Amino acid sequence: MDNRPIGVFDSGMGGLTTVREMAKQMPNETVIYFGDTGRVPYGSRSHDTIVKYARQDVAFLRTFDLKAIVIACGTVSSAALSEISAEQDIPVFGVVGPTALRAAEVTRNNRIGLIATKATVGTGAYERVMRHANPMAEIYSLACPLFVPLVENGRTCPGDVVIETVVKDYLTPMKEAGVDTLVLGCTHYPLLTEVIQNFMGPEVTLLDSGAEVVRQVRSRLHASNQEADPDRKGYYRWYVSDSTENFSELASRFLGRPVTEPVSQVAIERY
Repeated sequence: MDNRPIGVFDSGMGGLTTVREMAKQMPNETVIYFGDTGRVPYGSRSHDTIVKYARQDVAFLRTFDLKAIVIACGTVSSAALSEISAEQDIPVFGVVGPTALRAAEVTRNNRIGLIATKATVGTGAYERVMRHANPMAEIYSLACPLFVPLVENGRTCPGDVVIETVVKDYLTPMKEAGVDTLVLGCTHYPLLTEVIQNFMGPEVTLLDSGAEVVRQVRSRLHASNQEADPDRKGYYRWYVSDSTENFSELASRFLGRPVTEPVSQVAIERY
């Protein structure tokens, strides 16, 4: 047993969908979450800037006695996972590997779609893993830059003409290509699952990158006997780099529950 917390970070709020999955799959674990809300988005930044920001995020999280770190950000997982992981003495998990492997396994017609930020798509990280696991796969990748701001402004529900129009505009080429598996390669995107599924159709499998990485973390902790005591209930601590004023309201959308725990602001540039 190991009751130390797990550190989770993202460029903003999207990583909370990963925390939501952790609460479902690993309810006994304690989570320290940092959202770099003052510098979001990372998706349009250069590689060097992404690595710099990720190192600062990790340095803050390491002020706690953690047993693992989850990079709940497709951009950082694609661009900086190998560098960050090599610098740490605890396991570091990214969302790309487990999700890409799952996509390669579940596709029925070998046509896989990937939607993510510009930076994530630009690295080719998902594509490399999927092609290695399934050389027959045809992969269709697309950056969807409007999804993140729309999600953070609450435009996520079926019937909202704005998000439905944007989804149709972005995803029509995916639908026409006949993909049967679609990777939601940004942790904001699971909040659009219903709208995306309605457009793509029930025959298309959507893969939530947060859910896939949580399965990997749970399996690894179980194998190394580092799971939390099953008789305890996990708790959550929230940290952001910008104002805490609206965090609870917005975070509640991502987590699917009211946020009652305290929220603290961090001067992340100091790390």
